[in-house]
Amino acid sequence: MPSSQADAEGFYDLWPTTLLRRSLPGHAAANAELLRLIAAMEAEKADLTTDYRSGNLLTVDNPAIAWLRDCINKTVIDYLKRAGLDYAVNWSLQGWANVNRRGDYHDPHNHPHAYLSGTYYLQVPAAETPRENRGDLRPGAISFYDPRSAANMTAIRGDRQIEAEFTHHPKAGEILLWPAFLMHFVHPNLAEEKRVSISFNATLKWSDDYLPHQN
Repeated sequence: MPSSQADAEGFYDLWPTTLLRRSLPGHAAANAELLRLIAAMEAEKADLTTDYRSGNLLTVDNPAIAWLRDCINKTVIDYLKRAGLDYAVNWSLQGWANVNRRGDYHDPHNHPHAYLSGTYYLQVPAAETPRENRGDLRPGAISFYDPRSAANMTAIRGDRQIEAEFTHHPKAGEILLWPAFLMHFVHPNLAEEKRVSISFNATLKWSDDYLPHQN
């Protein structure tokens, strides 16, 4: 249940949805190696991006993968601390590569059976809309949608509680982390350059300690 504690002025923040964004230090060298590795893997497996459930990129024996795995785990730990969890939480990671060429996108979706989901960006083309396209397009961006059904029915400008959509234009070296239930959409890549990222899930290793207490 949401916390029963209000702030000093009596306000409650109910049902928050937290998204973490940060740039990983020292990413340039790691990204070059990760791009090389993913290109080699895609040369052997053309459906690398769409067959994401068949393997786990984060178990590959490679120094850059080990670096990224450590960074993801640190990011998850920081996320859980921000959530205020005061007990041990154990998880496993599963990751896969995304290679989006011109016109490629990902339908709106969430990540069932996971607790947290995220993406690390290796290569992101400039977010310029080609002159022949509509000016309101957001090529290469990622959008997240309010999980509360019909909350936007009362939306007014400036009220951060009911912003129906959050859109971010990622940069190489950035990592995003969010609750796995959150619906999101990757806008089409309209550049000739490939958009390359590594997505991942943090899946809980179950413990009865995770069960919520009723107040």
